[in-house]
Amino acid sequence: MTVLKTSMRNFLAHKGRMALSAVAVLLSVAFVCGTLVFTDTMNTTFDKLFAATSSDVTVSDKDASDSGQTTSGNGKPPVIPASVLDEVRRAEGVKSAEGTVFSTSVTVVDADKDSLSPTSGGPTIVGSWNSNDARTMEITSGAAPEGGDQIMVDGDTADKHDLKLGDEIGVISAVGTHTAKISGIADFTVTNPGAAIFYMDTATAQRTLVGESGVYTNVNVTAAPGVSDDQLKKNVVAELGAGYKVLTAEETAEANQESLGDFMGVMKYAMLGFAGIAFLVGIFLIINTFSMLVAQRTREIGLMRAIGSSRKQVNRSVLVEALLLGVLGSVLGVGAGVGLAIGLMELMGQMGMELSTDDLTVAWTTPVVGLVLGVVVTVLAAYLPARRAGKISPMAALRDAGTPADAKAGWIRAVAGLVLTGAGGFALYLAGTADKAADGSLWLGLGVVLSLIGFVVVGPVLASGMVRVLGAILLRAFGPVGRMAERNALRNPRRTGATGAALMIGLALVACLSVVGSSMVASATEELDKAVGTDFIVQHDRGALITPQAVEAVKAAPGIDRVTEYKWTEADFTTPDGETVKDTAITAADPTYATDLRVETVAGNLADAYKPDSMSVHEDFAKDHDVRIGSEIEVAFTDGTTGSLTVRAITSSKGVIDAGAMYTSIDTLATYVPADKMPLDQLLFASAQDGQKDAAYKALKDALGEFPQYEVRDQTDYKEALKDQIGQLLNMIYGLLALAIIVAILGVVNTLALSVVERTREIGLMRAIGLSRRQLRRMIRMESVVIALFGALLGLGLGIGWGATAQQLLALEGLKVLDIPWPTITGVFIGSAFVGLFAALVPAFRAGRMNVLNAIATD
Repeated sequence: MTVLKTSMRNFLAHKGRMALSAVAVLLSVAFVCGTLVFTDTMNTTFDKLFAATSSDVTVSDKDASDSGQTTSGNGKPPVIPASVLDEVRRAEGVKSAEGTVFSTSVTVVDADKDSLSPTSGGPTIVGSWNSNDARTMEITSGAAPEGGDQIMVDGDTADKHDLKLGDEIGVISAVGTHTAKISGIADFTVTNPGAAIFYMDTATAQRTLVGESGVYTNVNVTAAPGVSDDQLKKNVVAELGAGYKVLTAEETAEANQESLGDFMGVMKYAMLGFAGIAFLVGIFLIINTFSMLVAQRTREIGLMRAIGSSRKQVNRSVLVEALLLGVLGSVLGVGAGVGLAIGLMELMGQMGMELSTDDLTVAWTTPVVGLVLGVVVTVLAAYLPARRAGKISPMAALRDAGTPADAKAGWIRAVAGLVLTGAGGFALYLAGTADKAADGSLWLGLGVVLSLIGFVVVGPVLASGMVRVLGAILLRAFGPVGRMAERNALRNPRRTGATGAALMIGLALVACLSVVGSSMVASATEELDKAVGTDFIVQHDRGALITPQAVEAVKAAPGIDRVTEYKWTEADFTTPDGETVKDTAITAADPTYATDLRVETVAGNLADAYKPDSMSVHEDFAKDHDVRIGSEIEVAFTDGTTGSLTVRAITSSKGVIDAGAMYTSIDTLATYVPADKMPLDQLLFASAQDGQKDAAYKALKDALGEFPQYEVRDQTDYKEALKDQIGQLLNMIYGLLALAIIVAILGVVNTLALSVVERTREIGLMRAIGLSRRQLRRMIRMESVVIALFGALLGLGLGIGWGATAQQLLALEGLKVLDIPWPTITGVFIGSAFVGLFAALVPAFRAGRMNVLNAIATD
């Protein structure tokens, strides 16, 4: 009880000094809890949506996706004959059945040919209006579509694009372009997670999406009263046989959730990973805070020991303070996490994915995880300072000797840090010299962990040397004030090392990712310059297929010399060693592709692979299956028949573009795959006539004006697009790393604030002998800048090393150019100086306002 009272008194007495540590715990816990609440809410939203939109039993083609996505290679949804509807209706336990048609392989445009697809990445769905959809949609304006000239749109899409009744829109599918006028607007009765939905009558949907009548994509079946979904499924299967896919509502919802689960899982664990980094940085802040508080209470601890308090009680007193800090920060963090989740939901709403706060889901495990994590991390971080406090002898403390320095521990720390750093460096060397990327990645991971721990442990040793160098370069010009700032930073190397290490972690990751991202862009740019021999590339940025109408428009554009089509499909390969390799990708292209993309060959001539019944394989495949030039491979094409193809070329398995691709000609593919099953083009390559490049570029863009979903890029555009894509990804990662950097800044602020309190009497004496307020504030700012730059140098140096090693692994996959983005690295280093200045504002201001006489009188 006495320990608790003492801890409470000390905690309240130093509540201002604890505040920043509590904020660090709060931010870290908030990020964890916010991530959990946000992802749980998204899961709840989609669960409700899938449950509401799934019929009791759904019948579809056996090749259709379980989750209902329509991604057939020919651009049309898989269909079943209309006769299935009558068969289903005869099954026992069926109350009603309805045939529907829908597709997600479509683009919808307004009268100005602007796309109406969601910018959030959500699907565009066009289908027939049916009673199942009527359960989740309410017509709020106009009427349901009747006839080929009418279409209905969801209310969210209508609002975003200012669509009104009577407006004309066009539906672009593999069949062609169909135009209709808006007859009605329907609002969701459940949360719309970001899809754009358009409805036609059934006959029009069949013609527009499939190109034939008498077919459906799904038959939605409703059970009679008293009949379970499982029993209804058995009855329908018994009536239809095994030739169709039959799913219950629960199975359909699970399939939809599974298709979403991979994305949700990656997002969830990535965000939790960044929260973990913030926790790691926060540990340094907490250690520094309690170390300094213990040092400032040395005499108090000595008095406690003198009147009978044991080491264990002193230790326990500090840990109880940490427990109070952890509980306070974690409780506030849980609440802040819910607010963060709501903020993320609003942000997603701005991006087009509507998430309602009515579905806000806070599982009981979320606050428990937040509390346990925050408290455990705080108490563990405070353990070393608490243990150090317990070791203070009563006589040393009463003499105000402070926490005894342990030279032996310092040497052990230095040696251990150097050993760990050396081991990490050796692991990174092994990673950089590995023959296989998979093996090297294991060494890379080990090297990153060991070198990071090594730098943290050896930080105080490095601080002594690096701060002197930084001081000589930056501080000596400021005379005595600069020298005092340098001495203050060197006064406690352990504290400076821990403060710098907190900033080091975030900046090391920033530098590493910058090097990797910049090297990827440089490698891809070099590969494009060397390998791509075409002028223009036409593609859909989301990977959608190119419709035949768009292909014809490209071929008809004036100034175009040749157009190369590029298709992709799957097949089962039976190789000369007798092994069958299933679901293997094979690329079919026009013979001119050998000119448009100069692929490195290790045997044979790639142009020969486009001869009838010929193909190429990549080097790794050839080695694994004993394939040589002239070998025969039995290829069973998906949606087609089996043919025997002769291997005419073996290409390199490495490279940036089409790495590991296996080629054949479109004519060969057409021999074994019927016309109605032929896959659409993934992309097109176009080359201009001599001297007509600029005119052809404009002509191509004009020709595709009716098809806004496709982009026309020359090589310069393509490089910029690649750079932008990688840049956007890096910016998102930097944004998440900003949390760790903010916590590190709080650490610098707290270290300086406590350091000012620790040096109260010294500051008073310096003021008494003539140091002005301006000089005092400058001294503290300079100290902060040096600490920040020390952490930046460690982090940037470490990150560049990690990034360079990672690039060596990428070189094994064809990304051979190492590019260190010096402008970014320099900008981060300079930014660190401003971080130091910012962190020193409040401590320097408080130091300047200190009363001189009171400061001198401080005990």
